[in-house]
Amino acid sequence: MSNPTNSPAWRKSSRSGGAQQCVEVATNVPGSAFIRDSKLGEDSPVLRTSPKSFAAFLDAIKDDRLS
Repeated sequence: MSNPTNSPAWRKSSRSGGAQQCVEVATNVPGSAFIRDSKLGEDSPVLRTSPKSFAAFLDAIKDDRLS
């Protein structure tokens, strides 16, 4: 991903405030969704999935289906 247009633009929830123990996501790269731990920053391992799978994961969290 050396092309800047294909580099993940990381963001975290506005609800996280200034905390560093958050999950960051990047969904700006076509066909991919990236997830990482914010406290590790650039050194964090990155999970890559499809946008469809990421949306299904978020829906499962919102519907409390993962407990």
